[in-house]
Amino acid sequence: MDQISDKILQELQRDGRISNLDLAERVGLSPSACLRRVQDLERRGIITGFRAVLDRSKLGVGFVAYATVGLNSHTKDSQVAFERAMAIAPEVVECHNITGSVEYLLRIEVADLPAYKSFHTDVIGTLPQVNAITSFVVMGSPKDMRA
Repeated sequence: MDQISDKILQELQRDGRISNLDLAERVGLSPSACLRRVQDLERRGIITGFRAVLDRSKLGVGFVAYATVGLNSHTKDSQVAFERAMAIAPEVVECHNITGSVEYLLRIEVADLPAYKSFHTDVIGTLPQVNAITSFVVMGSPKDMRA
């Protein structure tokens, strides 16, 4: 990695649909050299894909919360069962196994507070391995670099 590759990655993170010609101009390379660099970054697994960033509110998602989840058993079976349940829950858009006093951090996106309450009670709350749930409601996101 060098400064030019860093610039390429910054520009692609800002606009994944930028044309190769515009990208080359922004990073100070010829279009062919720029394309080779991007392809090399893809081949090396540094760039793993491109995706659309959606305005979730226009899709009916008006409520975002993070929830920490503690398990009542620290076994591999409990973790696998919990992770399987989260993998099929469309409300869970991120599930992270973390260190600390709880095992998981979830990002949950739903239509509204009643939908969150239903998910909290009827999905997470019914899992036998769950011991504790703490919710953190997102009131605003002044910086969000996720794609």
